[in-house]
Amino acid sequence: MTGQWGEWRKFNADGMHGADALAQGLEAMVTGIASGPDTKRGINARLRYLTASKAGREAMAAQGISKRALAAWTAGKRSPSPKSRAALDRAYWGLRRQRVVAHIKRRLAREGRGTRIEIDPVDQTRVAPGRRRDLNVRRITIRPTTWTAAVDAWAHGDTTGLEAVWDQVTADLGSEGEAYEYVSSIGWNA
Repeated sequence: MTGQWGEWRKFNADGMHGADALAQGLEAMVTGIASGPDTKRGINARLRYLTASKAGREAMAAQGISKRALAAWTAGKRSPSPKSRAALDRAYWGLRRQRVVAHIKRRLAREGRGTRIEIDPVDQTRVAPGRRRDLNVRRITIRPTTWTAAVDAWAHGDTTGLEAVWDQVTADLGSEGEAYEYVSSIGWNA
């Protein structure tokens, strides 16, 4: 759905594709260790989380962390280099995302009721007054099946799938749905 909004930035409107905003909102639902990966506490917390399961050890191996380095870190003989700390952090957040997918789906499905979202249209403050469109904040309830498709696409890094979900959401907005293909933000409380 690109139509007349295909060149939406031509007159200085500011925003992002709705699928990207949806991905940002889902990403914000993933919580975890608050201590940074550069602190001793953060490193130890990530190591505890990742070494507690086979999936955690596999996530570290996928990031290139060797068993030898892991043994030295857990024994306290060495501490990870900045590159290794970044790999440890990627392994942690990757595993964390995998583990919270079912929880996020349940929260957004709300026992079959779905979750209402608020869609903020593109920011037109820098658009010349004669070129602005009158767009309001829209609210719509997204059905559980749509949330499931969105979360699955997000979890697998499927941007095409997220775009298809967003096209479905904008189609549900009716005749002016195309104007909300690009947004400044999307919010929900789940």
